[in-house]
Amino acid sequence: MVERNMNRYDFDSSYARAGLTLNQYIARTFGWMFVGLMITFALAAVLAYTGGVIALFSIPGIQYILLIAEVAVVMIMSTGVQKRSVGVTRMLFALYSAINGLVFSFYFVVFEVVNLIAIFALTALFFGAFAIYGRFTRTDLSRLRPLLVGGLIFLVIAGLLSMFINFSAMERTICMVGIVVFLCFTAYDVQKIKANYEYFYGNEAILQKASIFSALQLYLDFINLFLYLLRFLGRSSRS
Repeated sequence: MVERNMNRYDFDSSYARAGLTLNQYIARTFGWMFVGLMITFALAAVLAYTGGVIALFSIPGIQYILLIAEVAVVMIMSTGVQKRSVGVTRMLFALYSAINGLVFSFYFVVFEVVNLIAIFALTALFFGAFAIYGRFTRTDLSRLRPLLVGGLIFLVIAGLLSMFINFSAMERTICMVGIVVFLCFTAYDVQKIKANYEYFYGNEAILQKASIFSALQLYLDFINLFLYLLRFLGRSSRS
């Protein structure tokens, strides 16, 4: 499962004029999420079809190297936010998306491309529905946070234990929990974009950085939702 940064934003607000409407701000945030997804899947596809994935995963311990790199980039993005420029923040997000593209090249080898495309489309459909709900609902979704964090902890523990214990009998149940958790996270994170806009309105630089962080959260929601749907519905094309 892809690592997810659970820290809330810790910015100081100011009163400069940004001039962005809420809809424009949300659109920009989703735009950055889309850029991240395109970097990931385009790089994965190129590596798979050029055979680069074979050379990549022949490197000893590469899966651990990529995992450490992903966690390191997220940690860097989460610290020193006020001192870092908007451009560097965007570059770090693009770097994270590229590293994830290296990881995802493996799935283009293991699964049929038609399955990947179908599940990507299904992910987009589910993701879009819950994103719209999070945008327009008047329900305070922050109340779900303890349950979502609990669900995330369950998934992390299940993932760790699966390395030592055969959970094949519980695989579909774990996948269903993962699907529900990240669908709910999608609605929650979209509503959080609105809260960030209201809180940081007036400071264009901070709004832009918060937008990249929100794009990262949505990116991770989409990626994890895709992975759990893939495990639940996908069929391996090779043994």
